[in-house]
Amino acid sequence: MSTFSQNLVAQNVKALAQFGVEFSIFEPTLTGLKKSILDATHVVRSHLELENFHFYWHQGQGPDHKVVKKAYFLSDDVKQSTSVSLYRPNTKKGDPRMWFRGLPKFASPDDKVAIVVFHDELYLINLTMSNISLSLKFENSYIYQFLNHLRDERFSVADELLEQLSRLAKKPFPALRSGDTAIGYTLETMLGIEANSSKQPDYKGIELKSGRGGKNRTTLFAQVADWKVSPCKSSAEILSKYGYERGDDFKLYCTVSTQKQNSQGLGFIYDQSKDELQEWHNSSELVAIWSGDVLRQRLREKHAETFWIEAKSIDIEGVEHFQLKTVTHTRAPILSQLMPLIESGVITMDHLIKKNAKGRVSEKGPLFKMNKSDLELLFPISINHCLIN
Repeated sequence: MSTFSQNLVAQNVKALAQFGVEFSIFEPTLTGLKKSILDATHVVRSHLELENFHFYWHQGQGPDHKVVKKAYFLSDDVKQSTSVSLYRPNTKKGDPRMWFRGLPKFASPDDKVAIVVFHDELYLINLTMSNISLSLKFENSYIYQFLNHLRDERFSVADELLEQLSRLAKKPFPALRSGDTAIGYTLETMLGIEANSSKQPDYKGIELKSGRGGKNRTTLFAQVADWKVSPCKSSAEILSKYGYERGDDFKLYCTVSTQKQNSQGLGFIYDQSKDELQEWHNSSELVAIWSGDVLRQRLREKHAETFWIEAKSIDIEGVEHFQLKTVTHTRAPILSQLMPLIESGVITMDHLIKKNAKGRVSEKGPLFKMNKSDLELLFPISINHCLIN
């Protein structure tokens, strides 16, 4: 690819990202175009899963399990209807494949083609042959019309939420409870969100993560171990074996990392061959196991779209108040980076298990966390909003 083409592709990728479009990219090879075969790469598969479009891992092998859906080739002048075939062949290990009918007329070997999912259909833009920044200047361009329609529909909820937060940011508001959960509970109450234990995002598909600012860790999601395959079969059993006395309570409040054992002797090991996150005691006793697929699924469910809200805590006449300051809007975490970030110690896990004097065991986690300053490693595309002047 020439330097000009590389620069054009880079500009187009930047334009899509700035426009807030979720996309993945594939490169057809000469052999693939001749044989009508495309590899569905991990990036493409993760994108299709994130958009709930297709799940290869749930698909059987062979032509009887092939899935055909509608697709379009987009350029400034043409919106051409086509179809995409998604399948796993009987040969080899059934490596995921896909094919777009008529692709050789739309793309040449080694072109970079973007896939965008909208209303359960795929839209293809040839990033090597298009100039998206230029397309966005012409209302009669099919690329312009599609991207504006997509943005208007997908960002309507985000714009609605941002407007409400801007209204709340006009003056400090009193906390409705104390403690670490005060800002989240207060903000959700003021937005009319009822408190519940659902794992689904908070506001019409958007997850809200709020904090008092600072560089402290933020929670990504909560996920218990797979008790069926874990040596310990419950949080209560983990507490019984590795907990400690604190006043009237028996608890296990600690951070678990791959980098070193904590004071209770607990640490993580990531087994790449099994795609398992394993918790060990003193590196000799296996405690619990988390499947990599389950953890990636939880991340995908929880943070397909997130508002990371920073607030300042203010004392007014002895009552804590919150002043909303900024919002970072993220979409589409890089699922393939989750386990490497855990393996490198960027993402850690907190046990929050406690048994009170009456013998009741409660578990607030396990909570998978990372520093706010490292969010860009998992969420590369973000939009920052300042809520106060």
